[in-house]
Amino acid sequence: MASIICTVTNDLTYDQRMIRICTTLAQQGYTVTLVGRTLTQSAPLQHHPFLQKRLYCWFTKGPLFYAEYNLRLFIWLLFQKADCICSIDLDTILPCYFASTLKGSKRVYDAHELFCEMKEIVTRPSRYRMWKWIERFTVPKFKHGYTVCQPIAEEFEKMYGVQYEVVRNVPFLKKSKFQNPNSNEPETFLLYQGAVNEGRSFETLIPAMKKVDAPLQIYGDGNFLEQTKALINSNQLQNKVELKGKLNPTELKEITATAYAGITLFENNGLSNYLSLANRFFDYIQAGIPQLCVDYPAYRNINNQFEIALLIPDTSEASIANGLNKLLSDPVLYNRLKANCQQAAAVLNWQEEEKRLIHFYQQLLG
Repeated sequence: MASIICTVTNDLTYDQRMIRICTTLAQQGYTVTLVGRTLTQSAPLQHHPFLQKRLYCWFTKGPLFYAEYNLRLFIWLLFQKADCICSIDLDTILPCYFASTLKGSKRVYDAHELFCEMKEIVTRPSRYRMWKWIERFTVPKFKHGYTVCQPIAEEFEKMYGVQYEVVRNVPFLKKSKFQNPNSNEPETFLLYQGAVNEGRSFETLIPAMKKVDAPLQIYGDGNFLEQTKALINSNQLQNKVELKGKLNPTELKEITATAYAGITLFENNGLSNYLSLANRFFDYIQAGIPQLCVDYPAYRNINNQFEIALLIPDTSEASIANGLNKLLSDPVLYNRLKANCQQAAAVLNWQEEEKRLIHFYQQLLG
């Protein structure tokens, strides 16, 4: 069978999407390698049915990191057997393009988001110009690809004329049975899981918690972690909002299932956020808990089908506080959303979604 190399810039341990994708491809008989980087705090690699490789870099962030990592990745790719090289997002696309061209390998673009439209990119003109040049240079040359939702796929076609498939980032179907929505009440704490990054509305979520009669637990880290700590302190919420750090996927799933409700928020600052379809949106569904979610197109489309979330019109402090209080105070709404999660989970799961991924690679590689 063919060999596939997938490239990321993280350290592999917590990348649930790539673990699912690479596991599915390996189970189909492909020789799959997932390559990322190693950090001083990286946990030991866990066993998976695919190969894993970490590249060491002297620099750990900023332009020097991206330059060094891309160079190291390009050199490493040149000496690997690869029938197909798959770039995961824009930050590894240059070495994948040049290596696939020199080696005569097929290439795939796996776009988790509209990279150039993320808040941390689009609000910084020099950074935006650099990444947008890379996107314009490379994406039209990646004729084969997939992304996480239809609105983003349509945006790629509009910008670059490429027709990408949609493979949503949904978790595995939970094997255990859901709790009866009318049985014992879950613990009354709210949960945010995922990257603590710019554009995730922490500037309004944290102060909103002053008006919400429930604690909030945040699982994850990212480029807005220090600012989030400062927001917690300045709003004197140290006893109400807890930063729990990263957990391995198994532990996180167990904790998510015990939460009262989840939170999925993105600022409307750049198309990437507005057209997003976040991992956590599906993780909450699979865990069987309702969620507060901002009313953007991809979320609205799914909620119109299943009604598993309370949608709010914007990410203002007032909208967030009112929405969370509605979930906490309206048991009829809450139990309806919770019951609907069971129906949605039977459809929105990886066992169903992986069929699209398998078909994509069968068409490309046989």
